[in-house]
Amino acid sequence: MSIMKKALLTAVFALFAQSALAQTPTIGIINLEQALFNTEAARELEANVRQELGDDEARLERLNNELRELIERAQRDESILSESDMRRLNADAQEKQVQLQMVAERLQEAWEERQQVFVNSMRQYLGQAIEYVVDNGGYDIVFNAEQVAYFDNSYNITGQVTARINELTQ
Repeated sequence: MSIMKKALLTAVFALFAQSALAQTPTIGIINLEQALFNTEAARELEANVRQELGDDEARLERLNNELRELIERAQRDESILSESDMRRLNADAQEKQVQLQMVAERLQEAWEERQQVFVNSMRQYLGQAIEYVVDNGGYDIVFNAEQVAYFDNSYNITGQVTARINELTQ
């Protein structure tokens, strides 16, 4: 191969490599749940739900304290309590445990229901915010953070999306 052909081939290869590097996609990573639940609307939701479910939360805390006191009493006074007193104490503790579990499940279900309604109501804003950030940031590809094993935080666009959702919902 002549020197001229080698030089031409090298120049073509360099040009191709340079254009390939220029085509590197701009990548973004987003945590969808964080983007939604870090918004002002989510903070308001949490405050409203806490206020709405405050009585049940207080009852849950009271039952938890009562159960802990029963367990401590049983451990502390085990040697001086009669067998029937210990049975009654255990029965009281089991009853408190059942009540505690029922209240906790009711609170959990209510919270999950409110969250689902919130997510459904915010879906449109989330889509608009992602589109805005992608267009303005020139992103070619955006991955869901839950699907990526590792990424440098410089790729994270979650905060930008949250900020845009806040703008859209004000």
